[in-house]
Amino acid sequence: MGRERNGCAARVALLGAAVALAMAGCTATRQQDAAPMPAPPAGLERFYSQSVNWGSCEDYGDPTDRFPPVAQCAKITVPVDYARPDGPTAQLALTRIPASGTKIGSLLMNPGGPGVSGLSMAGIAGRTPLSEHFDRVGFDPRGVGSSTPSILCLTPREADAERAEKPEDNTAQGIAAAEADNKEYVDRCAERTGVDFLAHVGTREVVQDMDVMRAVLGDAGLTYLGYSYGTRLGSAYAERFPDRVRALVLDGAVDSSQDPVQESLRQAAGFQGVFGAYSADCATASDCPLGTDPTASVSRFRALVDPLVATPAATSDPRGLSYDDAITGVQQALYSDDMWQALTTGLGELRQGRGDTLLQLADMYDGRREDGSYANTQDAFNAIRCVDDPRITDRAVVGRQDSEYRRAAPFLDDGRGTGAAPLELCAQWPVPNTSEPHSISAHGVPKTVVVSTTDDPATPYQAGVDLARQLGAALITYRGNRHTAALVAGDECLDDAVIAYLVDLVEPARGQTC
Repeated sequence: MGRERNGCAARVALLGAAVALAMAGCTATRQQDAAPMPAPPAGLERFYSQSVNWGSCEDYGDPTDRFPPVAQCAKITVPVDYARPDGPTAQLALTRIPASGTKIGSLLMNPGGPGVSGLSMAGIAGRTPLSEHFDRVGFDPRGVGSSTPSILCLTPREADAERAEKPEDNTAQGIAAAEADNKEYVDRCAERTGVDFLAHVGTREVVQDMDVMRAVLGDAGLTYLGYSYGTRLGSAYAERFPDRVRALVLDGAVDSSQDPVQESLRQAAGFQGVFGAYSADCATASDCPLGTDPTASVSRFRALVDPLVATPAATSDPRGLSYDDAITGVQQALYSDDMWQALTTGLGELRQGRGDTLLQLADMYDGRREDGSYANTQDAFNAIRCVDDPRITDRAVVGRQDSEYRRAAPFLDDGRGTGAAPLELCAQWPVPNTSEPHSISAHGVPKTVVVSTTDDPATPYQAGVDLARQLGAALITYRGNRHTAALVAGDECLDDAVIAYLVDLVEPARGQTC
């Protein structure tokens, strides 16, 4: 299949200060008061000056989201096309937890994806100076989650059917079949979402949306925490609005200077590295399903998953575990060493002919709910990626990429490479891309912070080093096997540095490592 998956880990997130203060219910502010509110762009005044009507979160978010009682939700309006502010509009869903003490401003947060809902982000960093001094604000980017219109390509039944399909061989016939499947998917996206909206769901527009959020939240400068793809949003915002940045923390960096081929190959090597670390850890136990010799872990892993190409594993769910779902479930577990035990359980089950745990992990990755419905994460991921990145239509390039990917990540190599591969679905996308790979240039931006993890499978360490250099940012190195770490890994060294920067603009120590 040429389809890629969500998660940054594709296989191959004008109110005056007095008004904002009253809305937040706070009694004092600091730091942001001294800065004048930037004037809204000409023609966009009605969007920048709109009021935010905060209320109940009952009809917001995924059914599994559990917002605390103090959380408030609202929607704001933005133009679909900023070049046509009098044209169609979109509604963006926001959630916030008001500052509990002396308020500095709002901390806008995005979890990445692209395509992942950010509403639950407001709940992180509770009982810290961040919760005291900031309204913590999460948002669903345009087309995502509770924002409307929604990006929609597949029905739940179609998504289930696609996940159950056997992977195509990279023969001429198999490549043709995979590309026909991709064309069908693209046509469904165009029909169900609308071509006009698909043309305006990329980073270019979301960055402008973030500036509208900054203004309606009452902040002269943006304070932002972005993870994974959310680092692309943050760096693009800094590039476009360097004079409107107060503080940025970018964790799990996407390096916008890389083209999609470079990014996928770095990612393949990252996943292989973490698979090796997991295998070595697992091998310390006598009952490790991959055995006690880490050098044999790839062959043992392939022996477990390859039979699924022909015959799915039994599960308590009538769907069974397909080959694609097994690989997806394994990758989900490799995002953090916190899930390694679940991976060991899943591989142990697979050794016994069952696939329940790996199917649950794949459902988590794909956004499938217990009732069989789906979040639109995967469809949004594809739509945003295809409008953000240049198309690869050269079959020689695609064939080389497939061969190099297999070499970089042998645990993902099904042994059926031929030196050729299908063009991925973006090659047939109905609207042009709106971004190109380039080094970030954000002259005049204040000091920012990049966090990069040494053994991050999805956004490898070097990408953070490169992004920090482009932004002139302080780099914090986190030693670990996980994708993103600040305020989520429970590391005091890292969290203290990030909080001190966001609250008091204290730069991390040069070369800080946690």
